[in-house]
Amino acid sequence: MGLRKASAYSKKIVVPFTRTSKKKTKSFIKTVPPQKIVKFTMGNTQLFQNGKLPIQMNVVSDENAQIRHNALEACRQYLNKKLDKELSGQYLFKVVPYPHHIQRENRMLTGAGADRMQTGMQLSFGKTTGKAVIAKQGTKIFFIAVENQKAEQFVRKTINQLRSKLPCRIKINSQ
Repeated sequence: MGLRKASAYSKKIVVPFTRTSKKKTKSFIKTVPPQKIVKFTMGNTQLFQNGKLPIQMNVVSDENAQIRHNALEACRQYLNKKLDKELSGQYLFKVVPYPHHIQRENRMLTGAGADRMQTGMQLSFGKTTGKAVIAKQGTKIFFIAVENQKAEQFVRKTINQLRSKLPCRIKINSQ
């Protein structure tokens, strides 16, 4: 079964009982889904620490939303590939938030005989389907540092192409 539409989760900021504990009996969630985001920091960290990447940009959420980890990973792969191809290692790119919020789904069957297999809302806690970041307005999503104005214009153009992959409006803050 495929993923549910992001609109089922994205605008609802509800924190359900998704507690995990070292003691299995005290855990509401029995299994935590694996993390889809492979790397959180890409590019050249040495250049940034030496001060050779003066132009810094933050991609910030402009509204409250839940951003799923597979959306963040898709954005990360797209941005990193474009930056590495164009700027060849002369940048620093970070995915700032860590997806902690565990999403659940109470699967419902359709078709003939489905009523004999379901519990309806009787046991509706649901099974874990993924993780998400609860992003409030002003939450930093990505951090990018580059060395010159030409690279900054390229990054801004690339981020504008990325807007459709995220469930919320975003804006770019420069420093």
